[in-house]
Amino acid sequence: MTQIRKLITSTALVSAAVFAQGAFAQSTATPPANPAPAMQAPAMAPGAAPGQAPAAAGIAQPAPAPQNLTAPQSPDPLVQKRNANAQANAEYKDAKKSANADYKDAKKSAKSQYKSSVKDAKINRKADHQANNSEMKDQMNGMSAQQQGGQQQP
Repeated sequence: MTQIRKLITSTALVSAAVFAQGAFAQSTATPPANPAPAMQAPAMAPGAAPGQAPAAAGIAQPAPAPQNLTAPQSPDPLVQKRNANAQANAEYKDAKKSANADYKDAKKSAKSQYKSSVKDAKINRKADHQANNSEMKDQMNGMSAQQQGGQQQP
């Protein structure tokens, strides 16, 4: 049992050392081969002012080399599965956020549409009520006029 434990421990330490060495090798930048040109003053473009920066004078500066800070993909299927799950979870969260935002927008527009229809219904109801009241008043005035006119004739 102790031999198996020692074997597993030593294998884990060796693989960790190899992984750390590979990650360190990727993250370190190589120094320039000739540091002297970097210390020299840049060449001036024709018509450039002496105090002007090289980029302002029209000289294109080289872009820094991109650094890959990610570790290489492990051939271990469990690590690959973990990475795939993490990526799928991130995609799911993004899709869920966008779906939630779409739902909120749809709900907001439906609510505003409902409110406007309720407001219109209230206005229509009020107009109908006023029309009915005025019609009833006209009928009442007409009946009273007929009653008054009928009593005065004999």
